Amino acid sequence: MGKIIKVSGPLVIADEMSNANMFDMCLVSGHKLIGEIIEMRGDKASIQVYEETAGLGPGEEVVTTGAPLSVELAPGLISRMYDGIQRPLEDMREEFGSTITRGITLPALDREKKWDFKPLMEKGAQVSAGDIIGEVDETALVKHKIMIPVGVEGRLVEVKRGKFTIEETVAVVELKSGERANICMLQKWPVRVGRPYKKKLPPEVPLITGQRIIDMLFPIAKGGVAAVPGPFGSGKTVVQHQLAKWADTDIVVYIGCGERGNEMTDVLMEFPRLRDPKTGESLMQRTVLIANTSDMPVAAREASIYTGITIAEYFRDMGYSVAIMADSTSRWAEALREMSGRLEEMPGEEGYPAYLGSRLAQFYERAGRVIALGSDGREGALTAIGAVSPPGGDISEPVTQATLRIVKVFWGLDSGLAYRRHFPAINWLNSYSLYVDRLERWFSTNVASDWESLRTRTMEVLQKESELEEIVKLVGVDALSDADKKILKTAKAVREDFLHQNAFDEVDTYTSLDEQHAKLTAVLNG
Repeated sequence: MGKIIKVSGPLVIADEMSNANMFDMCLVSGHKLIGEIIEMRGDKASIQVYEETAGLGPGEEVVTTGAPLSVELAPGLISRMYDGIQRPLEDMREEFGSTITRGITLPALDREKKWDFKPLMEKGAQVSAGDIIGEVDETALVKHKIMIPVGVEGRLVEVKRGKFTIEETVAVVELKSGERANICMLQKWPVRVGRPYKKKLPPEVPLITGQRIIDMLFPIAKGGVAAVPGPFGSGKTVVQHQLAKWADTDIVVYIGCGERGNEMTDVLMEFPRLRDPKTGESLMQRTVLIANTSDMPVAAREASIYTGITIAEYFRDMGYSVAIMADSTSRWAEALREMSGRLEEMPGEEGYPAYLGSRLAQFYERAGRVIALGSDGREGALTAIGAVSPPGGDISEPVTQATLRIVKVFWGLDSGLAYRRHFPAINWLNSYSLYVDRLERWFSTNVASDWESLRTRTMEVLQKESELEEIVKLVGVDALSDADKKILKTAKAVREDFLHQNAFDEVDTYTSLDEQHAKLTAVLNG
């Protein structure tokens, strides 16, 4: 047990903490505020507190839990809304009212609800980490696979059938040592540690989004990473909402990281009304929302993206294709900068910590298409798409540049296109995808043999138009040759009839690959 010696905003320094370790969770003061140790110097611990610290003073107690910040993984995750440290916001409102007060500790998952467990393995089977021993119908869209936890290997000596809570034993494994391990549906996993897998696969399968400029010109692979940088009002959030609604994924984890509260409210109001195009069920039945809005404590914002990607990895390990949307990593980086400043660390460019790039890489590198643990060789994919909000739209600032060194798809949003009401406002001249070469074979085999030549021809027309516009500004369109005039007309048709897409139109909001190919062929040959 330690004592507070200094309070600086969300940073609390306590001494007599020699029994604590880095990243241990702590309960701070009599309010039992939740915090995490982020620095140790001798027996002094620097703790970032995930709640308001007003009123705390020297001498108050700090108790370490001896365990790192972890998330609870079990049936009940889907369709829930959590804050940055996996506290259920709806349960908090029901119990404590509409205002989040300090010191609230609620379990992330319902301990009373019974789930119908259906075993998929029989007594006597040999099992190891990742093996699926049963499943639960969590929602109409998601079958929750119950997996053997990491570190457990042996013979299945008992497996049950029926309705159980997430903490009740559903199976018993006899370990090689002769001891017995009780398996329940609940697992816990530290958020800053990536979940293990057998093998990482190359990104050779596209993530179909139904957004024409993305699928045709700048595709992303399943298990890929993408950045959506753009200034205020250019449509970052709408692009991410479209991907969450229409992308070819089984599970969506949406992280509102420092977003305005009204935007998260829009997500909450809109997602239950949206219908999954494959089944007609509500989209919330395959979605997990994590909200750390701009008025919530800044320290929890730093943890929110790790909470989200750990939940996403869990569903990936079941064999699902998962998309994680982080909106926005710039505000996450601002939280990192604030905590770094309070720790009095040497600042890097524009005050951001020198380890900004490595922290971003730790997040994005957890994406990928993998062979999961387990004997069935199932394949799962985790695709990460992060929005970046550079101040004033200046993509030369540190967060955007550090992100671009990591991701392989850049969908650069342009305020000029947004002001002209061209949406999605992805600038086709400075955006790129490094997955194009790897995905060419899939598109040629599964859609059309001339897919790549069609894409190349489209990009050439758009780039030629950009060059001709400079000439037109100087001497006028009449000075151009007939061939150049035709290029301008074709480029205009590509922009207005193909690249422009109305997210709020029932028909135009989604276009299949076959329709995209037919439409672009007609535009270019028209």
